[in-house]
Amino acid sequence: MEVSPICFGTWQLGGEWGAVDRERATAAIGAARELGIDFFDTAQAYGFGRSERLLAEALGDELRGSARDALTIATKGGLRPVDGGVERDCSPDFLRAGCEASLDALGIDRIDLYQLHWPDPATPLAETGAALAALRDEGLIAHVGVSNFDAEQLAELSQTIPVETLQPPYHLFEREIEDSTLPWCRDHDVGVLAYGPLAHGMLTGAIERATEFAADDWRSQSPMFSEPALTGNLAIVRQLARVADDLGVTVAQLAIAWVLDNPAVQVAIVGSRNAEHIAAAVAATELTLDAAARERIEEIAAGAIGAPGPSPEGNRRE
Repeated sequence: MEVSPICFGTWQLGGEWGAVDRERATAAIGAARELGIDFFDTAQAYGFGRSERLLAEALGDELRGSARDALTIATKGGLRPVDGGVERDCSPDFLRAGCEASLDALGIDRIDLYQLHWPDPATPLAETGAALAALRDEGLIAHVGVSNFDAEQLAELSQTIPVETLQPPYHLFEREIEDSTLPWCRDHDVGVLAYGPLAHGMLTGAIERATEFAADDWRSQSPMFSEPALTGNLAIVRQLARVADDLGVTVAQLAIAWVLDNPAVQVAIVGSRNAEHIAAAVAATELTLDAAARERIEEIAAGAIGAPGPSPEGNRRE
């Protein structure tokens, strides 16, 4: 697959980030296309059809006919809705049903990149891999990827079916994948599309101590956006903003450029309901970090207070 280095992510269109303004969301997707973004990532679990349908409506005729080949549409399956949230389910029957539901919601006959959303310890990876191979052989999906897998899980699944991409969380406050997962991907030619390069908003420069999230925004319950992590990490953002100022960019652009600066990463997933933010993200791909800038960023990030990102279990609402 050859895709744009910025992928438009649509998690924010499923309702987990609060109310969705469909007009603004559609405008942001249109802006992404005008700016040359040809890679769009969604998931069945993003509102269980809401995000996929909105994306399909916004792309319109481009999802049909000869224009279809100009787009790469990625979605994810393997999360089942339950009271209060979701649970992992990568069983063959549920994956097939989920794939078919995504095809219907997107209004397409083939998913370019189908990814397992989270590893499911209750289902042997050999069974999951065989199910993915069947979907691929039937032409329902073209390429196979995973999200939130570590190196050991990638290696195990790859014994059954070649894993082509990994979608991991990766930003200046969450760097665990640098130890073994990214090296494994480089060694096995697995493409990496990093999600959360802006730390889910923390690295935009727009978050303050007084910022309050709506009750239906998952960040209202996240340790990343509450004490003790919040105050320390806001101080980190202010220091990074000074580096960005010296380079003539925003802190958000600096954060995206830093993610793409890693040679193991090919794509940064950026989701926004604001067309201007998408334009800024695309501009970040033109920023080259020299050794001095990288060193300054590393010194600042060394003081970051890690906080766990979202997970199916962590986002349950009782």
